[in-house]
Amino acid sequence: MNLTNGKPVPYAAWMSHVTTIPASAAAPIPLRELVPWAIFGGLLALLTIYFVGAEQGALSVFSGHYVHEFVHDGRHLLGFPCH
Repeated sequence: MNLTNGKPVPYAAWMSHVTTIPASAAAPIPLRELVPWAIFGGLLALLTIYFVGAEQGALSVFSGHYVHEFVHDGRHLLGFPCH
């Protein structure tokens, strides 16, 4: 039981004294810091599309069918023919 001025305070009133700290707004990310990550992400996406879509074809970098079998389901999901 909580006491205020020597008198009991009902349980429902205890939560009325809880305070919160206001959240601060997030700082914006400058464009010059975002550009290198965007370029890296774009190159990574192009490399992924190459391996999923073109590897084991006429422009094959690796011999054998290991890369093709590794990305086989991804080829079908993205609509690349392989059979």
